Amino acid sequence: FFLERKKRERKMRAALLFLLPLATALAPSSLSSSASYSSSPLTTPASSSSSSTSPMTMKLFDWKRRTADESSLNDVENSEFALNNLKPAPGAIKRKVRKGRGIAAGQGASCGFGMRGQKSRSGRPTRPGFEGGQQPLYRRLPKFSGRPLGPGHTRKIYNLIKTDELNALTAGSVVNYSSLLESGTITKSKSTLPHKVVLGKAPFSAENLTVQAHAFTKSAREAIEGKGGKCELLKVSTGEVMQES
Repeated sequence: FFLERKKRERKMRAALLFLLPLATALAPSSLSSSASYSSSPLTTPASSSSSSTSPMTMKLFDWKRRTADESSLNDVENSEFALNNLKPAPGAIKRKVRKGRGIAAGQGASCGFGMRGQKSRSGRPTRPGFEGGQQPLYRRLPKFSGRPLGPGHTRKIYNLIKTDELNALTAGSVVNYSSLLESGTITKSKSTLPHKVVLGKAPFSAENLTVQAHAFTKSAREAIEGKGGKCELLKVSTGEVMQES
């Protein structure tokens, strides 16, 4: 009996909520003798002086801008936009959602995660990429053969020395990371990594240089040897010259 009564009350409430806006829209605008009726919009513009006839309005979530005077910014002819007067568009800045602060906020109690299930528990319930037991995306996609970078594979990371940094050196000198650091050509960053010489953007112009590094790219080696220079490979463990070419 009580369940049926609650159902009837819910239906009556829904009907009233549906008919109330219609009754408001069809209500007489004035008690004049002509008994004229007007259908006014349910929402009114923010300001009556606006030239727009659209009844839609935008809610300003930033409460500091609701009553602010921004008439000078709307004057395009006499105002100039700079870094000190730029502002986000109305409605772009929203208040953060405060979860777990009561049912009135809309995200109280269970905070939008539901009441039961694995995804409602505290902590991360599953690992990244887990899709409930089915074949995950990273296993369904084909692999790029020749360049394995997944688990069990490693890749060498080098400190790159560009050939642009060697252009200002004296012809016929021996060049390595230590000499470049002493001359101030390069910085001390990534000093613990093995060093690799790569081709820079500017054309290589130094002549008869003996460059010592742990690795060389093909283009950098051709540029150095094309100017009469020599490339010497160093051992990663000891730093001694391993091979001359």
